[in-house]
Amino acid sequence: MPSTWVHAFGFTVLPHAASVVSWSYREEITGWYTTLKKPSWCPPNWAFGPVWFSLYTSMGYGSYLVWKELGGFTDEALVPLGLYGAQLLLNWAWTPIFFKAHRVGWAFVELLCVYGAAAATTVSWHRVSPTATYLMLPYMAWLTLAGALNYCIWRDNKPKAE
Repeated sequence: MPSTWVHAFGFTVLPHAASVVSWSYREEITGWYTTLKKPSWCPPNWAFGPVWFSLYTSMGYGSYLVWKELGGFTDEALVPLGLYGAQLLLNWAWTPIFFKAHRVGWAFVELLCVYGAAAATTVSWHRVSPTATYLMLPYMAWLTLAGALNYCIWRDNKPKAE
């Protein structure tokens, strides 16, 4: 059986898989995204990478703590780790909807789903590992900001026909 640090590393690195896909949208970020009207409080583009790196790292390590506390992929771990996996997949789906398809309104709806799944994950983790829950709180805060930002971009960039 691999040592504990191997599991910790794996769980911590897993969420970063989205970074590989996100990298493929860099032309959209430096092109189309720069043409959108954004609120004055929109973070600068350079901030998104470091923020997501720290958020993915903290949620990944939190998932490891839950996995370890529940003895691996047990029946008891099904709900908290299943919710985590669902919110992670939803999180990864937002980038192509927003940046590739340019469906800003649908991206906002999808982000509301991410928020709900992440909130359910956070709540389900609390009884297992309060530390894991605390590691999700910055992510929840960022999703709140991201949701407000996504909504404002959608509102302020609707085609005239809408």
